[in-house]
Amino acid sequence: MNIDRNLRLPARLLLAVPVAALAFSLAACSASRPSVDQVSDGLIKFFESQDQGDVFTDDAADCFAGYLVDSDLSNDTLNYIAQGKDQASSTEDATLTQKILQDNYDECTA
Repeated sequence: MNIDRNLRLPARLLLAVPVAALAFSLAACSASRPSVDQVSDGLIKFFESQDQGDVFTDDAADCFAGYLVDSDLSNDTLNYIAQGKDQASSTEDATLTQKILQDNYDECTA
């Protein structure tokens, strides 16, 4: 009877636990798409941090948020906006965000 062979099975099982945890945590990294309300709240938070909260209304935030969520922006970029951050996951997303805000400015701020 080989004692080393019997000890390998528990060691392999213990090794499987961190591997499974790592796989689960990596799966959780792909962010889900935030709602229009979450993006709107993030826009308000951002503009208040820039001392422009009185200029940027809730209606404007809701309007812009609808366009942003319906766009091709990545979930990561939308989550940054929902957190009130001036950040994008790529230069393409940064450019698209600016374009969406500029193209819809007149409608959303009227």
